[in-house]
Amino acid sequence: MRRVRERRGLSQEALADAAGLHRTHISLIERGRRSVRVETVERLAIALQIQPGRLMPEVDLAEHRPVVKTRHGRPSRGAAAKQRRVRRARG
Repeated sequence: MRRVRERRGLSQEALADAAGLHRTHISLIERGRRSVRVETVERLAIALQIQPGRLMPEVDLAEHRPVVKTRHGRPSRGAAAKQRRVRRARG
């Protein structure tokens, strides 16, 4: 996001004002210290005049296995049990 912001000639404060966010929030996002809600991505994309997808990192789907997680961030009981079975089967 920092590269896009700088290419547009915007300071963190100017982007924050345009997106309706606080400057420190922009700083935390750029440094990877803050998780971003979809609504925030949308606000930033509108302020930067780009598609929201341009703010998202590329994901190598071959490296990721889906894991169902509870709202507390831990694997659900079913997912955790399946992971244990897979690990045992692999040896």
